[in-house]
Amino acid sequence: MTKPFDTVKAYVETLSLHVDQEDTEEQMLVVSAEKQGIHRLVIDCEDDILVIEQYLLDIPSASRDQYRHLLKINRELVHGALCLDEAGTRLIFRDTLALANLDLNELEGSVNALSLMLTEHADDLIQLAQQEGDAA
Repeated sequence: MTKPFDTVKAYVETLSLHVDQEDTEEQMLVVSAEKQGIHRLVIDCEDDILVIEQYLLDIPSASRDQYRHLLKINRELVHGALCLDEAGTRLIFRDTLALANLDLNELEGSVNALSLMLTEHADDLIQLAQQEGDAA
C-alpha cells in the first residue's frame, strides 16, 4: 500500500510543481510554480489531513474595510480560504484535504484556486501590502 506522502509527491510531480524543499520525516514539501504565481507553497501531510498553506503578505494592522474586502475575496475562492496566521499578522491561503481518498484533481483544484485568486486579485493584494508598509 502506498503511503499518503508518496502519493502526494507523485501528484506534485504530475502537476509540474517545483520542489524547493522536502522533509520526509515531517512529511512536508515546499513547492513553487512561478508561472502560476505560487512561491513556497507548503504541502504538509498531518496524520489524515493534507494541509496546504502559502504566505501572502504581512497584515499587522488592517482596517475594517480591508478585512471586509478580504472576506469578499474569500467568498470567491473555489477551494481553500484566506486566513490569518496564529499571531494574526500574516495573511495566508490555506486549504485542507482528506488524505485517505485524496486524488490528483483535488490537489490540482487547490493549487489552481490559489493561482486564480492571485491572478484576479494581485492588484488588491499589492495595494494592501503597500498600505501595511506605509503603516509600519
